Amino acid sequence: MTAVRRMRMFPLSSVLFPRGVLPLHVFEPRYLKMINESIDDDGRFGVVLIERGWEVGGGDSRFTVGTTARIVSAGVLEDMRMAIVTVGEARFDVADWLEDDPYPTAHVVERPEIPTARDLNDEVELAMRSWRRVAALASELGADVGSADLQLPEDSLHALWVLSSVSPLEQIDRQRLLEEDDPIVRAAMLQTGLDEQAETLQARLAAGLD
Repeated sequence: MTAVRRMRMFPLSSVLFPRGVLPLHVFEPRYLKMINESIDDDGRFGVVLIERGWEVGGGDSRFTVGTTARIVSAGVLEDMRMAIVTVGEARFDVADWLEDDPYPTAHVVERPEIPTARDLNDEVELAMRSWRRVAALASELGADVGSADLQLPEDSLHALWVLSSVSPLEQIDRQRLLEEDDPIVRAAMLQTGLDEQAETLQARLAAGLD
């Protein structure tokens, strides 16, 4: 039986993937308290995407599949604000939401990875080509989606998560990727999303837009 555990939660307007990097600028008092308590504990908290509402002040509606964030660096800024950098670890399902005072908490269950009968090297390579195309088109439009020299992990499942993390997709599309359990389906979804982005950027270039 999968263990249920209580976790501090940080609802955000961004999706965090396993092995993805998420820098955060924390200024709201309750989340400053949460981050400081996390640092004093195991350095971890949960990130979920806000479905409706606002990050600050509560009153939001949240998705129930998220990712554990591990704090890898933290610094105090002016007015006691904090700048932290986190790395995504395992996915989880929210079993039930608990109190929001002094900050959101929930009971969560780790969402297991489904093994594949084969590696995903071919799928990752195709997605990487599409990502490079998107990066090149975005560069022509004066945007930056990351280095074309992006180095992916050798493990194809890990590589797929990293590539998903750096791909410039809409947050709802990123959430769907996060929720997809089958890595082969996830790879196809990522490929489709990148190709659609490339078509959009190509159309903007053709129309002379920036």
